[in-house]
This record gives sequence, structure tokens and C-alpha cells, in this order.
Amino acid sequence: MNFNEDPHRRLNILTGEWVKVSPHRTKRPWNGQVEKLPLDRLPEYDPGCYLCPGNTRSGGVENPDYEETFVFDNDFMAILPDTEADEYKNGLLRAKTEQGICRVICFSPRHDLTLALMEPDAVKKVVQLWIDQYEELGAIDFINHVQIFENRGAVMGCSNPHPHGQIWAEREIPTLPAVELERQKAHYSENGSCLLCDYLAQERSDGSRIIFENDSIAVLVPFWAVWPYEVMILPKRHMSSMSEMTESEKFDLAKAVRTLGIKYDNLFHTKFPYSMGIHQKPTDGGEYPEAHFHFHYYPPLLRSATVKKFMVGYEMLAMPQRDISAEQAAAALRALPEVHFSAEEEE
Repeated sequence: MNFNEDPHRRLNILTGEWVKVSPHRTKRPWNGQVEKLPLDRLPEYDPGCYLCPGNTRSGGVENPDYEETFVFDNDFMAILPDTEADEYKNGLLRAKTEQGICRVICFSPRHDLTLALMEPDAVKKVVQLWIDQYEELGAIDFINHVQIFENRGAVMGCSNPHPHGQIWAEREIPTLPAVELERQKAHYSENGSCLLCDYLAQERSDGSRIIFENDSIAVLVPFWAVWPYEVMILPKRHMSSMSEMTESEKFDLAKAVRTLGIKYDNLFHTKFPYSMGIHQKPTDGGEYPEAHFHFHYYPPLLRSATVKKFMVGYEMLAMPQRDISAEQAAAALRALPEVHFSAEEEE
């Protein structure tokens, strides 16, 4: 099988789902819209931004004059901490109440920065805050899962460019993390080893989907990637949660997050949009020896800063499909410099 020529399907070992790959379609002519967006220069402080230090949020609360990271309870939570447990059953119809806490994390007081543009030490403080929040929220008796994520760019539903992410901590383990945990548990029970440890060993041996790595962290395009430039970040050492990282591993993770952000931006010389999330073991008191924490990055851009992939038609009704192969995507990202394009344009 020629992965760069033959149409084929690939198995996602974390979900059990398949993705169709049509690499031959990359040779078809493209007459659609391709344009380079002008670099959007933002101020260091925006008086109208509800996340900047000292400003008043839409809920009426004034932000402190924070100088590093800042976390607060979301003024408009999707789930609420005081919701009482209840269940509805009526024939085939079922519903359960959801209890939880939603928080917002500001990565920096500066309105104009992103994780890609922050210094490694500053990104490490974000990593530490992710860990602190995972532990703090996870210690609450009704919180059994902590989902940390970032939506970057208006196309991903993020209307505020101030660098920030979110946390949804809840009683129930959400669908996708639960499916991944079941697949990891099944592999562990059958083989006595970690699914993602075994997978990472195979990827590092092959090398064609590795973008870059450092002493502790590997960054790769997964074999089963759905989105054009989908990426996973994996620790090389087996860890069920970020709480197990050493200080040097935290710094390596911070550098990996920053470097990937730079490469993403450099691909189309734009502030590359994506949804990023961290999957780690639940906080329900279980051991979860099979769990291996990891990051998922799902970016929509396909051919340029303005050409996006849409999950429509066949993909909504049958199964996901992609044209560019995971190997081609990894090669493109691997070849990009680790210096942000904006620094070169300013020279």
C-alpha cells in the first residue's frame, strides 16, 4: 500500500473509528480562494477587552492587575456547581443533570501575545497552572473529570484574541475521554502495556509522522489524523496525568507547546486557529494505570490562511475523510522554522 497514492482507511486506536484517506486528490487542480491575510497587530493592552488586567468583565467583576497568569470562574458557566443530581427516564428517553465548574485561564496579561509568542518560562507557568487547576478542581468531591482546552481563532468560536483557555470540570466523564479510556484499558488488559507507550515507540521507530521531539516530549501527526494538520503531544515517559511531571518535563512540555504554535503560525503566515485539549486520567479516585496523558490539536485550515476543511456531506453522514496524508502533513510541519514568521517580517 502506498500511503501517498492509494485511497485507504486508517484505524484510530484511541476511539475504534476509521478515517478515509484520499491522497491522490491532492493532485487535482484548485481554483478556489487562496489569499494571505495581513498580520493583525494588537495592542499590549485593550481597554475594551474583558480579559485584560484591571478591566471589568461582562459579568460585572473587575479583573485584578495580574502580571502573569490569571484564572477565574466563568461568568456564564455551561454547567453549574449547585445542580442537584437527578435523572429522567421515559421509555427510550433518558436525561441526567450535569454538575460542574467552568473556569477561564488567561495565559498572559498582554493582549497581543499567544502561546507561540510567549517566552518558554512564561509558557511553563501556564503548564503549571494547568496542573494546579487539575489538582484543585479534581479534589472537589463531585468533580470526577477535568477537561482543559483552548479554542484559538474566531473560526473556532473564540471571539476574544486575548490569550486564554478554559476548564470544564464535571461529575460525569465526558463521551470522548471515556471512549479513549476504554480503548486504553482494553489494550492494557490484553497486553499488559500502555497503548500510547506502545504507539509512541512505533511512531518514533518509523519517524515519518514525527514533527519534532525533545528529551521528554514527542510531537506528531497521528496515523489516523482527521483534520489536515491534526497533532498530538505525548510525554515519552508513561504518566497518567500532568501531575506526575518533573520540573524538567514541565519545561520540555512548555517548549513543545510553544514550538508547535510557532510552526502552526509559520505554515500559512497567520495566527493559526485550532481547538486544543488535554486528556488525562479522571479525578474520581481511580488508579487508571492504562491512562497516558496527551494533547490533541484540531486545526481546520487546509490550503491557506483562508481555506478551511469542512466536515460536511459524506463526513457528516458516513465517516471522516481527508486528502493530505498524515505523513505529508508531518513533513510540511517538520520543515518549518522554529522562529516565528512575525519576527522575520519585523526585521
